Amino acid sequence: MADSWNTDTGEAVYRSRDAVKNLRIRVRIEKVTSTAVLSQHLQQQVLSQQDRGDIELETLTSGGQTGDNEEELVVGWQEKLFSQYEMELFQSEAACQTPLDRQYHTEVKALNKSKGRRNHRIFTYTDHDRYTSCLPFHQLHSTDLLTSTKSSPTFLAERMASVRHRRQDRRTMDCSIPKSKIVNWEPTEEFVKGSHVVNNAMQTMHIMGDLAPPGRLGQKDNEYLLVTIKTDGSGTVIIKPDFNKGKEPYRIVTAGEKREVWRLTVENVCTAMQPEEQEREQNMYKDLYVRHKEYLNSLVGQDFEMPPAGILRYLMNGEIVSAKGFEYDNLYIHFFMELPNNWSSLPFQSLSGVTQTCRAKTLGKENVAFFSYPFSFEAFYMSEKESEESVLQWPVIYFKVLSLDSWQRYRTEGYGYLLFPATPGKHTITCHTWRPLQTGTGSALRRFFIGGSPELEDHSYVRIPGTFKGERLSRFGFCTETTGSVTFNLHCLQQARAFVDATMLKKRRQKVFDQLGGFSQQGAVCTILEAFQRARRKMHEARESLPRDLVNTTSQLQIESSA
Repeated sequence: MADSWNTDTGEAVYRSRDAVKNLRIRVRIEKVTSTAVLSQHLQQQVLSQQDRGDIELETLTSGGQTGDNEEELVVGWQEKLFSQYEMELFQSEAACQTPLDRQYHTEVKALNKSKGRRNHRIFTYTDHDRYTSCLPFHQLHSTDLLTSTKSSPTFLAERMASVRHRRQDRRTMDCSIPKSKIVNWEPTEEFVKGSHVVNNAMQTMHIMGDLAPPGRLGQKDNEYLLVTIKTDGSGTVIIKPDFNKGKEPYRIVTAGEKREVWRLTVENVCTAMQPEEQEREQNMYKDLYVRHKEYLNSLVGQDFEMPPAGILRYLMNGEIVSAKGFEYDNLYIHFFMELPNNWSSLPFQSLSGVTQTCRAKTLGKENVAFFSYPFSFEAFYMSEKESEESVLQWPVIYFKVLSLDSWQRYRTEGYGYLLFPATPGKHTITCHTWRPLQTGTGSALRRFFIGGSPELEDHSYVRIPGTFKGERLSRFGFCTETTGSVTFNLHCLQQARAFVDATMLKKRRQKVFDQLGGFSQQGAVCTILEAFQRARRKMHEARESLPRDLVNTTSQLQIESSA
C-alpha cells in the first residue's frame, strides 16, 4: 500500500459556465507511518482473531489516535477555515492591524464561544489573506510532491503581498444565476503541467494542512500546502493537484528527522444538477442571448444607412505598407488627397497625413522600410450636369518620400501618385517614384553633406497639374531620376441608391454615378472612354490642319460615291 502513490501532481484546467462559488472539494489527509501504521496493523490482527474478544482493540483505540492521524473536510470556494496558529493569533485584538484582521478577530471569538470549529489540521488561505502571494515562492520548487512552509518569504515578498491584498473589507463573489451548481467538470484538451501562466486578475485559494505531531499544532513550520485553486472569473478553474478520480492518493513527506508520510485525497463533491434544473438553466441562457441580440439590434437599427439620391459614397481604408529601393535610410512619407470637380468630403475629414519615420531592413538585394501606416478616407460624388464627352475623374493621392538622418538633414527621395481604384474590393498597388535631378557635381555634394534637394512647388506636377488649362503639357528639359517604389493596400467600398434599383440599371442611358461601383469591367470601360476621347480630339485636330481645298475635294468624293 505504501508503494502505490499518485505521482501526477500537475495542474488541471477546467471550464464551467456555472458559478465558482458552488465549487465543493473534499480533502482527506491520513497519516500512514509511525504509530498509525502500527495501530492499523494490530487492529487487523485483533479483528482476525474473533475468539480473543474486544479488550485489546479497545485498548488500541482508546488513545484517540484515529482523530489525530486523519481528517476529512469539505471546503467551499473562498471559505475561510482558521488554523490553530490563527486561532491563537486573532484572539488578541492588539494583534489586529487591518480591517481584515479585526474581522477575523470577531469570527475567532464567535468560534471560541460557540465551540463550533469543525477543522483541526486542515485550514485555508483565501485570496484576501496576506499569505496567499507568498506561498508559491517557497513551495513550488521541491523534490517532494507536497512540501512545507519551513523557509519564510523574503521581506520584499511580504511587502508586495501586503500591498496587493490591502483591502478594506472582505468581498464575496456574487452571481446573477441563482441555484446554479458546478456540474460536468471535464479537463480541457490542454492538460497543463507545472508551468501554467496565471493572469494577475485571477483569484487564488490555498488549502493547507497542519501535519505536526499531536500536541504541537499551531506552529508555522508544520504548515504544508495541500491544494491550490485559481479562477479568472470567466469560467476557468485551475486545480493543483488534480482530483484523484478513483486513483491512488498523493504522498506528503514532512520535513525533519522523522520524515513522516501522509496520504492526500482530493475529490470533487459538487452537487449534480437535476435534469429539470439543467433544462431551466438552458432556457434562461437562451432567453438571455435573445435579449442581448435584441439589444444589439436596437443599437444598430433596422434602417440601412444610404446616401441621398444621385450621390455616390466612396469609402477607403488604406495602408501604406512599405517603401523600397531608395538611396537613404530613415524614411517617412507625406501624402495628401486631391478631389476633382463634383467630389466633396466631410468638413472634419483630413485630406493629408504623415507617416512615422521608419528604418529600412535588408531583404534580399533591396532595403525595405515597413510602415504599416493605416489611413481612412470618405468622399462623395454628385454629377450636376453630364455631357456626352464628360469622363469621370477619380480622386488622386499624391505622396512624397523623404529621408531624415541623425543630423536632422532631410532629403527628397521621390514623388508619386495613386488614383482611387474604380472598382470596389481589395487592391494592392505598387507606385514607382522619381525625384527632380539637378545636373552638376555641386548638387550631389550638397545633397550628401548638408541635405536638401530640388523640390516641386506643386505636387500635382507629378501627374497633370490641376491649374493646367492648356492643350499640351510639355516637360522638355526637366531632368528626373527614377528612385524607389511604395506599396499600398486599399480596401474600397462604393455605395449608392442606384445600385439597388434594378430598373435604373436597365436603362440605355445612365448617369455616371449609376455606372459606378461593383462591376469588374468598370475600369476597362473608363480606359476605353478616355482612349476614345483622345482619338476623337486627334481626329479633329488633324482635320483642322488639312488644307481647305483638300477637305472640299474629300467632301465631293463622298457625295459622288453616295450618289
